[in-house]
Amino acid sequence: MLALRLARGARPAVWARRLLVTAAATGTGLLLLCTFGYALGHPAAALGSSLRLAWCAAPLAATAYLAVAVARTDPATRPRAGLDAVGLGPGRRAALAAVSTAAATTTGSLLALLLFLYLRGDLDLLPFAGAAADLLAAGWDLPLAGTLTLLALVPAAASTTAALLLRPASYAGAPNEVDDDDGTEGAAPDSGSPGDLPWGVALLAAGLAVEAYAGGSAPSPGLRLPGGLVGGSLSVLVGWALTAVGLALAGPGLVHLCGRALQSLRPGAVRLLAGRVLQREAQRVGRPLGVVCAVVAGAFAAATLYTGSEPDTGPLSALGAGLVVGCTLAALALAAVEARQDRAPVTAALLRQGAPVAALRTAAALRAAALCALFAPLTWVIAELAAAPLAR
Repeated sequence: MLALRLARGARPAVWARRLLVTAAATGTGLLLLCTFGYALGHPAAALGSSLRLAWCAAPLAATAYLAVAVARTDPATRPRAGLDAVGLGPGRRAALAAVSTAAATTTGSLLALLLFLYLRGDLDLLPFAGAAADLLAAGWDLPLAGTLTLLALVPAAASTTAALLLRPASYAGAPNEVDDDDGTEGAAPDSGSPGDLPWGVALLAAGLAVEAYAGGSAPSPGLRLPGGLVGGSLSVLVGWALTAVGLALAGPGLVHLCGRALQSLRPGAVRLLAGRVLQREAQRVGRPLGVVCAVVAGAFAAATLYTGSEPDTGPLSALGAGLVVGCTLAALALAAVEARQDRAPVTAALLRQGAPVAALRTAAALRAAALCALFAPLTWVIAELAAAPLAR
């Protein structure tokens, strides 16, 4: 009931973020159900159906990732002055995040079911009903248990991830900042050097080494994406997964290094401010930036692999790729918005002290330029190294 009251009193921007999670859950649920429909219509292709379902793990993880990013920026789950006094401590706020995430994703799963039934022709109340009846096994009855299990995957994964990542331990020992405009507090990120950079670099190097070693192995026809996007040995896919995880872990450390580079060689006030802000926000912005770097590198690798040819993508592959790219970009945008909101008290204090607005804008431009100067060539290099084994 408390989660419902907080949701009803939310601002339009908060509702827009929750609707974004609902849309992502709808797309992922529809992808799962379409894969289920393919399995029903092709009972002899058990291996192909299992692989199609396994490839849905990437959109599912991207949806859960976006749901957690939205939950972090939700005012109902962020620390506020006086909430502990009424019994709404960190544990209750984590539970509220899980309940709100479950409500948004469950709504998306129900919408996915309605859309799936409409495309199959089971709901003929609107025009163009049954437009994809041949692809979705319209002549077969849907098993209730299997359908409900698939629909529950997205809410269960998103709400569980939100509850675990926003548990009370994530707030322990963190200093608070109070935003005088909306009365919210946010946990200030640690400005120390992130310790995951060595692990991220190690996983990145290991992933590239595995891909290079497996480049000469014979491709496995059974490991092709639905729609024929890519094929190769299992080692290549494992290497790419290690590369993506390594980029995500190394992201905060790379952002921190960008901040230190801006402050080198006798910096002025603008470069010093830009560097300190990057160091302070390395944990918050670095990980989403690393994930986006991994996704963009994968897209560049696929584009390099299929230069001069047209892959048979299909609607399901396009939907899955769009979900992964859209969710990661939206999570990065939310992290940037959250960082800007947490900088609001510092920015207001600088303006009150007479700092020129042009200096603050120049510092923001320097931060963006430093990140682009590091992550753009890094993404291109990793994409080229990842595509080289696949092109053999």
